[in-house]
Amino acid sequence: MSLLPTQLPLFSDGVNLCQQELLACQNIARAIPERHARASAALSGHRNSSIKGRGMEFAEVRQYQNSDDVRTIDWRVTARTGVAHTKLFIEERERPILLLLDLSHSLYFGSSLLLQSVQAAHLAATLGWSAINHGDRLGALIASETEHLELKPRSRRQGILQLTSALMALHQRQLSQMDSLAHDPQHMLRACQRLQRIAKPGSLIWIITDGQHMSEECLGPLSELSRHCDIGAFVITDPLREGKLTLPKHFSLPVREGKQQLELNRHSFDIWLKQQQSQQQAFIQLMKMIKVEPRFIDASQPLSSQLDKLR
Repeated sequence: MSLLPTQLPLFSDGVNLCQQELLACQNIARAIPERHARASAALSGHRNSSIKGRGMEFAEVRQYQNSDDVRTIDWRVTARTGVAHTKLFIEERERPILLLLDLSHSLYFGSSLLLQSVQAAHLAATLGWSAINHGDRLGALIASETEHLELKPRSRRQGILQLTSALMALHQRQLSQMDSLAHDPQHMLRACQRLQRIAKPGSLIWIITDGQHMSEECLGPLSELSRHCDIGAFVITDPLREGKLTLPKHFSLPVREGKQQLELNRHSFDIWLKQQQSQQQAFIQLMKMIKVEPRFIDASQPLSSQLDKLR
């Protein structure tokens, strides 16, 4: 049975994260079909390779043949034997799936159903379950102003359990330290640079963010990643930040962003809203420069009611 838009997801209170609600995301993941899935007994993996980069592992060396790629010549063996030899590769058994999850201060915001950070965690867990269900290896880089948590790609339940445990721990630390969190405008740039170093060619990278902290400087590492990896992006939105909530002509609206407490009237709200939308548009343009079309996930609706955006 599908949830109504006003109902909280199973086991969720909308603010905190618990193990049960992240494990329940497996039910959502089952409804996501595998993209480009084509079985082939001749391959060791689960699909014909449609990924960028070689995505291959070394198998053996044999004598060079006319149709071989000269880039695969093994020069050491060639020098030792005096006969040209080439390296042979086979497809990797499991494709690495990497999540770049933005848990910045700005995502600890919610005007309706869920904090954006909670929705981001639900999405990360769902994508993680989907990867595990399709036999891929799952890793993540979870970034905030105070810490970057790197999870190396692992197979099966090891991959998803390390993700859910890390999400709960970091999310709770952020909530408990909201009044004393540091301000670091370059933390997502460093996260992108770190991801560039750890992502292997052929990986699939999902970026999950609200788009508030990805500066133009992130274009460099993201462009390099896009040459050898597939990249997709999700923007976690909130109806208040989108200007979709009907507000009276005159009001006083308390808004908290990280450790900053604001009291917005009509004039200051319009300025604040314009800034929110401007930052989001800057992220969208950044993604388009690397030929990525972001998808939008609304924190005011359960993820189970937005499955069309995950397919």
